[in-house]
Amino acid sequence: MPSSAPAVATVTQNDAPKLANGNGDAGIRPLCARLAARLDAFLAAEPESEMLRGVQEQTRTALGVITAALEKYTLEEISISYNGGKDCLVLLILFLCALATHPAPLPARLQSVYIISPHPFKEVDDFVDESEADYSLGLARYAMPMMAAFAKYLEDEPRVKAIFVGTRRTDPHGMLLTHFDPTDQGWPAFMRVHPVIDWHYAEIWGFIRAMEVPYCQLYDQGYTSLGGTTDTHPNPALKADKGEEKFRPAYELVEDKAERLGREK
Repeated sequence: MPSSAPAVATVTQNDAPKLANGNGDAGIRPLCARLAARLDAFLAAEPESEMLRGVQEQTRTALGVITAALEKYTLEEISISYNGGKDCLVLLILFLCALATHPAPLPARLQSVYIISPHPFKEVDDFVDESEADYSLGLARYAMPMMAAFAKYLEDEPRVKAIFVGTRRTDPHGMLLTHFDPTDQGWPAFMRVHPVIDWHYAEIWGFIRAMEVPYCQLYDQGYTSLGGTTDTHPNPALKADKGEEKFRPAYELVEDKAERLGREK
């Protein structure tokens, strides 16, 4: 049974400080500046645990990958794949932080794409809607298989050459990926950028909680990997005391190998 996560200040969905944009902001730079200030403070602080020290190191590496992508591609050529999950949420926050010091003019809304599950959770769709508003996402939505969705997206946005993806090493098909990988033969052609590819599960949650980032409420109900309603269940490793149909929150899981125990194969 996985042990509890190292202690991090508890943050609920209701009391998390508002990091995102207000309607009065004309563009995303004020939002980026607020997030970057929070991140700078986190990176400058003495970590309370070895896990958080690892999060700091992973954060610096990820920012380096994002910076390299920003040097290679213009913002018109970059998009981010976002589905409301924890990994792409961390990626989104890091990307916005990196944009705080980007010399080029920033867009009013960030180019992004959401490939909708065939059987989406209402909670996930609601959270994606909130993210779209809070983080000024220019979100294109496609309810179709992934390959077809990316093909249609690139048809609609032909300038896009690179898409940031929140894939991690322990995800299906993630083992051999690097920070920059062209799509496989037969797929729509673009560069996949993987800034969080080597992050561990506990580090993802360490970042979210240290940065006090609001997240999808399903994670507080024991879900640890989000798919659709037909193949996703609370993680049995997080089940509360025997006889209770309650589950501990996702951030209490630590082991990477237990992350997808709630997903049907």
